[in-house]
Amino acid sequence: MPPAAPFRTVALRVGLLAALLVALAGAASAAPPPDTLEARLLACTGCHGDQGRATADGYYPRIAGKPAGYLANQLINFRDGRRAVPSMTWVVGHLSDDYLREIAVHFAERHPPYPPPAPPAVPPEVLERGRRLVLDGDPSRDLPACTACHGPALLGAQPALPGLLGLPRDYLNAQFGAWLNGTRRAMAPDCMATIARRLPPNDIAAVTAWLAAQPVAAQARPAAAPPATLPLDCGGLGR
Repeated sequence: MPPAAPFRTVALRVGLLAALLVALAGAASAAPPPDTLEARLLACTGCHGDQGRATADGYYPRIAGKPAGYLANQLINFRDGRRAVPSMTWVVGHLSDDYLREIAVHFAERHPPYPPPAPPAVPPEVLERGRRLVLDGDPSRDLPACTACHGPALLGAQPALPGLLGLPRDYLNAQFGAWLNGTRRAMAPDCMATIARRLPPNDIAAVTAWLAAQPVAAQARPAAAPPATLPLDCGGLGR
């Protein structure tokens, strides 16, 4: 009598092949996913979290509730190469302005609650330095306060000024680095690149530590209009 092991091996392979064919047949006969904006935007929420609220990895930013004009500008910047993030360029590289604005409006209208901020990992004196720079700036270096553009509540303003609260510190640090090395650019004049160049690394660290440590109220929203005057000329108001 021939050994049973080869027979069992063949039977196992046949069984696995049959199971695979059944699975493929079921997938082929399944109804296609709904062609809705929410379904198509799963490519966004995979990184930016449900409703764009961000995930806990500390890098991908919250996009929920940001002004629609700001979000649209950034999507266009990714598509057109002013922001160098390959995954974002791959997602939006062939999308029209109108469709990018539709995506922006979708996330601008989402307002899930903010999570509590992570405990600051810097000494109190660093947080105080960051607080002063954010709220008062530094006139000796022609450095405006963050509140001068992003609003007294630091929640941004319609139509295109982003809020600075509720963002991971790693993300904030990465954006300053991107402005400094040119991988994030805006329509000229690029006011944030100018500000980043006026901040030494220790000041950037203080500013991002303080911003990331601030809680955000559940009903927080961007201001209805930008400040009447801005301390610097900004191309496209955030674009």
